[in-house]
Amino acid sequence: MTSEFLWYIPNQVDPGHRGDDAVDDHNSLDTLTGHARALEDHGWLGALLGTSWGRPDTFTVATALAARTTTFEPLVAIRPGYWRPAHFASAAATLDHLSGGRLRINIVSGQDNLAAYGDSEGDQAHRYARTREFLQLVRRLWTEEGVTFDGEHFRVTDSTVLPRIEPREGRPHPRLYFGGASDAAERVAATDADVQLFWGETYDGVGERIDRLRALSASLGREHAPLEFGLRITTLVRDTTEEAWADAEAKVAAMAGNAGDERDPRRAKAYGQQRLLDLATRGDVLDDNLYTAPGRYGGGGAGTTWLVGSAQDVAKSLRKYEDLGVSTFVLSDTPYLGEISRQGDQLLPLLRD
Repeated sequence: MTSEFLWYIPNQVDPGHRGDDAVDDHNSLDTLTGHARALEDHGWLGALLGTSWGRPDTFTVATALAARTTTFEPLVAIRPGYWRPAHFASAAATLDHLSGGRLRINIVSGQDNLAAYGDSEGDQAHRYARTREFLQLVRRLWTEEGVTFDGEHFRVTDSTVLPRIEPREGRPHPRLYFGGASDAAERVAATDADVQLFWGETYDGVGERIDRLRALSASLGREHAPLEFGLRITTLVRDTTEEAWADAEAKVAAMAGNAGDERDPRRAKAYGQQRLLDLATRGDVLDDNLYTAPGRYGGGGAGTTWLVGSAQDVAKSLRKYEDLGVSTFVLSDTPYLGEISRQGDQLLPLLRD
């Protein structure tokens, strides 16, 4: 299987996300288009657009960027609580049609400010049961006509989504990415996702999860193509190993001095986030070059752990994840725009060699 390499475009109201360049027009269409076109120019397949309440709507941003690019593939994060399945299936089918099959979807089920947008999802069991139904119904709406579905959370009668999804290059519909490390989340991924995304855990942690998810897929009777795996992580790349570590340590020192621990309390409670934070108890640097210190000073999600080093160092580490079974990589570092070209020109050729 050929690996795929995507980036991250900051979908934020406030400038300066994770140390990015703080410019007044950071989220204008021209600025975001500049990121997407730079990704096309420097060898990237596309980019993840993150979501949560209080950020620009990811689907609107993705549509605008798709209209201004030719090969850029947006990986659009969406929440079942924001969308009804049939409405989402129709919107996604439309964008996939208009973009020539460039759409990818990341289903997010983590906690959010539910009251702000009128959602109520109950406890973890309820949340992931609803996500499973959402995934199952959306797949059917994309691949069948006259769908009738009577679930615990969603219902449709004789529903046909138009335009119809056109299968492209072996994919029957836009690929469905999914994250989550709890038992409930992994059971959803094992049966109903196309790609399980991991954050930057150690080799042994990712390998153990891949083995468990493959076993779950078999025991739960997965009906789709085999589950694939992806890694979402910060990659700090410099010309030399020494320069990379000096810059990484300086960044963490600035985080410690200026921000302290400003982690989102909802995210801090997440099982997957806690797995990342626990890595710091094993040391500041694990495996070859996995830097755990950022998580102590406010780094969250993909910013909790970093792969640090020269392009050769980081490529070697990513190859080890690839050997474990990871085939999709969603990378990033700040300033985002500058690193698109640096890592596209220095790192990607090593990974494709």
